[in-house]
Amino acid sequence: MYRWCFDQMAEEEEHVVSLVDVLEEDEELEEEASAVLAASDAEHCSYSQGYVKRQALYACGTCCPPGGAAAGVCLACSYKCHEGHQLYELYTKRNFRCDCGNSKFKDLTCKLSPVEDQMIQCVVCEDWLHGRHLGAEVPDSVELQEMICESCMKKNQFLWTYAAHMAVPETELKPDPDQTKAGPSEVKPEVKPEVKPEVTAEADDEPSAKRLRLQGEPEGEEPKGVCRLKELQQIGRSRSQSGATFWPSGWRSRLCTCADCQKLVSEAGAPFLLDETDTVLAYETKGKTLERTNQSAADPLMSALDRLNRVQQLELIHEYNDLKTELKDFLQSFASEGKVVTPDDIRQFFEQQQSRKRRRANGQLYGP
Repeated sequence: MYRWCFDQMAEEEEHVVSLVDVLEEDEELEEEASAVLAASDAEHCSYSQGYVKRQALYACGTCCPPGGAAAGVCLACSYKCHEGHQLYELYTKRNFRCDCGNSKFKDLTCKLSPVEDQMIQCVVCEDWLHGRHLGAEVPDSVELQEMICESCMKKNQFLWTYAAHMAVPETELKPDPDQTKAGPSEVKPEVKPEVKPEVTAEADDEPSAKRLRLQGEPEGEEPKGVCRLKELQQIGRSRSQSGATFWPSGWRSRLCTCADCQKLVSEAGAPFLLDETDTVLAYETKGKTLERTNQSAADPLMSALDRLNRVQQLELIHEYNDLKTELKDFLQSFASEGKVVTPDDIRQFFEQQQSRKRRRANGQLYGP
């Protein structure tokens, strides 16, 4: 009986793993994973590259149960499209093309489609649409702009007047590849009216006055009897009324807020267009501000420091730094000797700290 107990204790001692052993094993696993996966793209589906000479390959037991057609997916799709599925690592294979999203996966659409696209939300109907379905080229800085889809533009015809003056000009947009060849040529004649009205006397007066009001007046303040929308309509500038429109930051504050225009947008079911705080950017900014405020209030160390005077704050900071340094040195000694840190070791460390603290409180500033 005693011999068996000693044998069990010996076996347990043999299976003790030190911190150094754990770190070395992690490094070996990382090297093995890098050897297989580093040459494969973990962010983009390899489908668009055709039959790749060699790449990491996986089979999905969730999407392709036994008896179905044999199929494999690339590294990126195993992360993005088949996350949480029953995956089988097939190591690597030559001349393979990713099957994710094709006919072998009947109920699955590849999230990393070879057609790079993005979903953009219309600020009026708040529906999400693919960029390729907007009927217009998506600007590079679209995250800083607001989009109104073609359907909402046609339902609210007055927006086309504002679009000719405030929205991203069509001349800055690339022609839609899905449009006919006549598309770009139809845009060019519309560039000229944007320049000509500024030469006339009428354009010289009205736009300049309008610009002063837009830049100098606070939102909502307008001269009595003046409607910005009517002013813009009189200028006569226009653009093709097709496709979605993109609007720069702050465009809502430039809309007319006279009584007639407020009634117009209200009847259109879009009174929020006159509210600058309705934008997603304003909402996100408010959320970030609240988050920073909550984090500051929830930090126990900062809360404790706020209740102390300056001398006490300095003492607390010094105590914290000393404890941090001593704990680091304590653990480093175990790592350098290849020893395992046990709960008893940690308990002994803090008992020593408490003992030193009591000696300091009793005036014994020095000693072991």
